[in-house]
Amino acid sequence: MLFYICLSWVLLLLFTGSTVSELIVTGEVGQDVTVPCRYSTGNRNGITSMCWGRDRCPNSKCSRPIIWTDGWRVTEQHSSRYQLKGDLQEGDVSLTIVSATEADSGIYCCRVELPGWFNDQLINHKVVVKKARISTASPHTYTSEQTSVPGSSSESSFAVTTTWPSVSASEAPQTASANCSAPSACLDVTADLQNTSVSLPNQQHPERGLYIGAGSCAALLLILILALFLT
Repeated sequence: MLFYICLSWVLLLLFTGSTVSELIVTGEVGQDVTVPCRYSTGNRNGITSMCWGRDRCPNSKCSRPIIWTDGWRVTEQHSSRYQLKGDLQEGDVSLTIVSATEADSGIYCCRVELPGWFNDQLINHKVVVKKARISTASPHTYTSEQTSVPGSSSESSFAVTTTWPSVSASEAPQTASANCSAPSACLDVTADLQNTSVSLPNQQHPERGLYIGAGSCAALLLILILALFLT
């Protein structure tokens, strides 16, 4: 009876094997992807061999091995793209995939061979390598306002319209000081003012001219009378 119990326990260990943990690691295409894996060296007394494989960890060794180390240095390497950049003697056996591609996605096994039966440290990693995200945001549109430089041909010109009130002829001298809308209009107003100023004396003293005319007629008449007496 004891024999059957021991045989069942051995078979259970053989088929179940060591406890295996599983982690997920993500990365981008073209970038280096590091798959972590460490073990305790116990002051370098526990330095041991390990392997990486591209499949789930089997009962022994690694399926489809890609790299091996004896604990001190790398002994086998499937490709230069698979590297162990950590300190092996400190138990850092993390795998670095250089310039990862989508084909590098899959299951990776880290197996550290520890002394004793069924004591190996097993870690399965699911590596997912994706393409880099491309931004789909629409480009911003910037509208610049153009400002005309003073003196340029594109500068806007503004026409100022002056409305003149309607005045009579007698009010023309009082409106002569108003602003002019154009140089030609100023000349016309100046000429009108000059004509008005010349004609003002004759209009202001009509009686004086009448007296001068009557005096002239009387003098001529007196001269004619004297000429008759003398003849």
